[in-house]
Amino acid sequence: MTRKIIPIANASSSANLGSGEEVGLYEATKKIYPRTVRGMFARWRWAMVFLTQLVFYGMPWVEWGGRQMVLFDLAARRFYIFGLVLYPQDLIYLSGLLVISALSLFLFTAVAGRLWCGYACPQTVYTEIFMWVEQKIEGNRVARMRLDAEPMSLEKLVKKWFKHIVWIGIAMWTGFTFVGYFTPIRELGLAFLQTQMGSWEVFWVFFYGFATYGNAGFMREQVCKYMCPYARFQSAMFDRDTLIVTYDPGRGEPRAPRRKGPDPRTMALGDCIDCGLCVQVCPTGIDIRKGLQYECIGCGLCADACDTVMQKMAYAPGLIRYDTQNGMDAGWSRRQLLRRVLRPRVLVYTAILALLVAGLLASLVVRTPLKVDVVRDRASLARIAEGGKLENVYRLQIMNATEQPRHYLISASGLQGLSVSPEQPVSVDAAQSRWVAVRLQVPYGSATPGSHTVHFSIREEGGGAQVSEKAAFLVPR
Repeated sequence: MTRKIIPIANASSSANLGSGEEVGLYEATKKIYPRTVRGMFARWRWAMVFLTQLVFYGMPWVEWGGRQMVLFDLAARRFYIFGLVLYPQDLIYLSGLLVISALSLFLFTAVAGRLWCGYACPQTVYTEIFMWVEQKIEGNRVARMRLDAEPMSLEKLVKKWFKHIVWIGIAMWTGFTFVGYFTPIRELGLAFLQTQMGSWEVFWVFFYGFATYGNAGFMREQVCKYMCPYARFQSAMFDRDTLIVTYDPGRGEPRAPRRKGPDPRTMALGDCIDCGLCVQVCPTGIDIRKGLQYECIGCGLCADACDTVMQKMAYAPGLIRYDTQNGMDAGWSRRQLLRRVLRPRVLVYTAILALLVAGLLASLVVRTPLKVDVVRDRASLARIAEGGKLENVYRLQIMNATEQPRHYLISASGLQGLSVSPEQPVSVDAAQSRWVAVRLQVPYGSATPGSHTVHFSIREEGGGAQVSEKAAFLVPR
């Protein structure tokens, strides 16, 4: 797309006001056909694909104590994570986990750049899966380019449709698994077979499936380049000692094609033979030889491709490698690079992260598996009960955060002659909550008019968890 503009930047350009020069506003997006490559970083990427998807797809089907091991039951307002049962009152743990995740991202970025983007980001993982399916059905890079350039034919139609059917199958299974973290997945599967899934469950299965299908099948690198905010602010977390995928211009330049055999130094050439493989394997289609670019996701595939070429040319590997700007300029060894990793920024991030993780784990260890909320009965603030006693009514929500049924005793203190009704133990099932009506009574006239502070004590029968909650006892004038 082009539009006519009138240059008015300076006096010299004013002479061209009527020229009507056409200037392109943007470059049209070109489809990227990544080439398959083998190497250490490619193996690490696929290892992360298998690991992340084994966890994501497998965890909802694993049981723990007779229930789903990881389940965020929004309807019941309970989160089950292994042996933990968390309630909305435990929001502090979620906040702590988010802070730890963000700080971990800062730490890893400061040490080795965009490791998350290159190896574990869902966009990277699912794009890798979808491209593998595309390669198996349509062929290698050259075959895919040729197929797209051909006019429509039966072969092309069959391959394209088959590819999209497989993509949609993966995407829908991904959406189903995602919803299975919020609705028990076995119940969800049974409801699907009986065509009795809820409207919200259907919506989220299709929404997440459509997002996976669109992002990994079509948008791919566009998500990383234009939609993901991390690509934009990553430079604020980089410094000259951050390990990044980089090209060594001192060794590679000047570059030119040549045959295997002669020493490039005798021809006044660098080691780079300008084959372009580093560009062909890049998932975002950049040329790493132009320096660090925000589109680079740090996957290292260009290093694998370059090392393959260096091996064939009998040159030393590492023309493209993980290195730092200071290390590249000073020619540091690997040991010097690793020693520089422990710089002040990294040490501060590590210390804060360790303190947060230790604090969160300690809090979980000493956490009381019993929670109580006290709510006054607003329909009757105070009344005269049988026997001439003054009575206040409360509603207690007792939440059992253990995996076994529990019995709790309720008592109260704070006023002379204070009694609690009912006095019998209250039973609460495993990982459940129960509302209990509790009446506090004092002899009439034993307390002055006004509001008095009392304390409810809820303790597990036979010893164990115990919680104290404050409330107000009203004495009318």
